[in-house]
Amino acid sequence: MFHKKQNSNTEPPEDLGFGNQVQGGQGRLINNDGSFNVRRKGLSLLERLSFYHQLIAMPWWKFNLLVFLVYFVANLIFAFIYCIIGLEHLGGMQMDASPFDKFWEAFFFSAQTLTTVGYGRVNPIGIAASTVSAIESLSGLLGFALATGLIYGRFARPIANILFSKTSVMAPYKEINAWMFRMANVRDNQLIEVEVEVNVTYIKLINGKPVRQYAALELERNKVTMFPTTWTIVHPLTDKSPLYNKSPDDLREMQLEFMIMVKAFDDGFSTTVHARYSYIVEEVEHGQKFVNIHEATSDGKTLIRLDRLDLREPAQLNGTGVSTEKPGQARA
Repeated sequence: MFHKKQNSNTEPPEDLGFGNQVQGGQGRLINNDGSFNVRRKGLSLLERLSFYHQLIAMPWWKFNLLVFLVYFVANLIFAFIYCIIGLEHLGGMQMDASPFDKFWEAFFFSAQTLTTVGYGRVNPIGIAASTVSAIESLSGLLGFALATGLIYGRFARPIANILFSKTSVMAPYKEINAWMFRMANVRDNQLIEVEVEVNVTYIKLINGKPVRQYAALELERNKVTMFPTTWTIVHPLTDKSPLYNKSPDDLREMQLEFMIMVKAFDDGFSTTVHARYSYIVEEVEHGQKFVNIHEATSDGKTLIRLDRLDLREPAQLNGTGVSTEKPGQARA
């Protein structure tokens, strides 16, 4: 892995965009999926609607479920319309069937019309039924064109699929200690010029009032030229660190949160991608270190066990920079 030495000129940010006011019972600022833990209220329905961005950004399971529900509900609506017009206006219907069976036959005729499949056994008769089927076929063409564009947009949208360790650790580092976390590129695409910025937010009493403060953490290395394997981000606990000589209880009292911003150039899409993550105090393990997950294969390649990205083992902390805590057992 090729790397560049970090620029030591890191100025602490006054604000990262979250403000300095502390709301009662406020949780983490950045969720583990990279989204901001913010909810907007007070907008009208039209102001809140942003269908394209929501459909592009929502998880795949929600998108697929939404497409299925829209397709199912649309066919239900048109089937009811055909029933209101009269099923005798649909030629080829089995009129001696039960009302339940006739409704579902109208439903599947609607599905064939909406998708423009048109098997031909059932066909509209009369102006009313023919008009509804014509409107439905046009709606199907427009709807599937929109769905196709959304699916293409979701596949074509460049995303930095970076996997972060679920916990961070306070581990020995050289003659002192350091706060660390580990990350890896999940995909086979090539990320180059990867930069990492880590800031912490904590609560400080100023004139008896809790105020949110921010600090930039100086890293052992904040940029790598290539990112083919894993990368353990290290923040040495020197006397310049806001975490210096802080015990776990001190960190909990500060309501500390580590906010990670990653920027990289995706060689496949030829564009810059971003990723976000955060750790709260409960996700910091003291007296632990990450286990090596690189293995050599018989064909001369390097094997990375990403399923062991979170694997840790006990480590004796040095007496500098952090209050020691009895290490637990190794865990995944």
